[in-house]
Amino acid sequence: MNHDDLRHWSKRAADWAHDYHANLRDRPVRAPLVPAAIARQLPLSPPEVAEPMETIFADFARIVPPGLTHWQHPRFFAYFPANASPASMLAEQLANAIAAQGMLWQTSPAVTEIEQVMVDWLRQSLGLPEGFTGTIHDSATTATLSAILTMREQALEWTGLTQGLHGQPRLRIYASDQTHSSVDKAVRIAGIGQANLVKIATDASLSMVPEALHAAIAADLAAGFVPAGVVLCAGGTSVGAFDRIADCIAVAKAHDLPVHVDAAWAGSAMICPEFRSLWAGVEGADSIVFNPHKWLGAQFDCAVQFLRDPGPQVKTLGLRPTYLETAGREEVVNFNEWTVPLGRRFRALKLWFTLRAYGLEGLRTRIRNHVAWSQDLALALGKVPGVEIVTQPALSLFTFALANDAATEALLTRINDDGRIYLTQTRHQGRFVIRVQVGQFDCTAQDVAMVETVVRALI
Repeated sequence: MNHDDLRHWSKRAADWAHDYHANLRDRPVRAPLVPAAIARQLPLSPPEVAEPMETIFADFARIVPPGLTHWQHPRFFAYFPANASPASMLAEQLANAIAAQGMLWQTSPAVTEIEQVMVDWLRQSLGLPEGFTGTIHDSATTATLSAILTMREQALEWTGLTQGLHGQPRLRIYASDQTHSSVDKAVRIAGIGQANLVKIATDASLSMVPEALHAAIAADLAAGFVPAGVVLCAGGTSVGAFDRIADCIAVAKAHDLPVHVDAAWAGSAMICPEFRSLWAGVEGADSIVFNPHKWLGAQFDCAVQFLRDPGPQVKTLGLRPTYLETAGREEVVNFNEWTVPLGRRFRALKLWFTLRAYGLEGLRTRIRNHVAWSQDLALALGKVPGVEIVTQPALSLFTFALANDAATEALLTRINDDGRIYLTQTRHQGRFVIRVQVGQFDCTAQDVAMVETVVRALI
């Protein structure tokens, strides 16, 4: 295949993509879960000689779509969305064609400089104050790991990088039980250890109790441990919990501890000023992560980490051997020093296209609709006999259940086997509940209302 062939097949792929999206409502949202059904359709060994692209494309169209969970389906209400607006898809095509490696400023100045501007556009969009800068990661997991590695090194005065962790004091990280499992993963990978992730009590609203945070830090200091940092939750994955950001940051700062705020899902909603009270005080954080790929329509992967001062993170993650130097340009930003990977894709291009193609007001309208439709749906489901709304909508996320776990789980299985919608589960205060999260880029009020229709039919 050469570039002339690519032009032809790119047009074919664009036509296929148009038809795929036009007909998504006719497909079941989730593929039948039959292990190895797809693998059995593939040859056991790679081809020795080239095959015609016509055959390859036909196999793709025959094998792949029936084996997918369709994340762009307008009735995908599971997990959080991984949205891909048409403008973002177009930008990704161009980024893929360019295939730039943006590890250094000099390896593609446009990659670095558009990223700098896009991060600042988003800072303004979310109402964060001047002074915050940041970078784009692949996911919030990597951003949180970067923040916790930085907490570790600040607490150890950067000796962990050179001397390792053996013989070092026992570090402690504080978070609530509503934080994402990526925090647990980060403390493990960072060598801090799961046992040193201190889960702080929450109140009736599922918010971290600031007094409990203070007590835990004080107890650790008395025990000879070294508090290293606090991770706060702004829109928890399970049921959408928000910590009392301002009060908890005040406690952390009283102990001179850095704070990372995980707003991976809910951060996008902060382009709407009326929702910003949910994370009031966030400007006091040292690090904030949110995922434009979850709710702003930027194609996965695209996680933005804002930093009050990038210096500590660059000091932790930066490494500049001679072959990565830019002669005569030591003042330029090299974003690989802000992140874990050396290699970097041109992720900022899809932000540039998406923000311009829809505008903040267009994106705000989508988010406001999703929140309103979720609230309407919760009210409607609450009137279905046997259904209990367990947690009220937090933005566009709520949960419901039947009388007992077995009945709830059986209903969820029937719903997802039915195929018209896709929902997932969580455990809340020991109870098996069904999550409903409205956020797919192209969903309509009628798509959201389908949840009630399906539940009534299958309960």
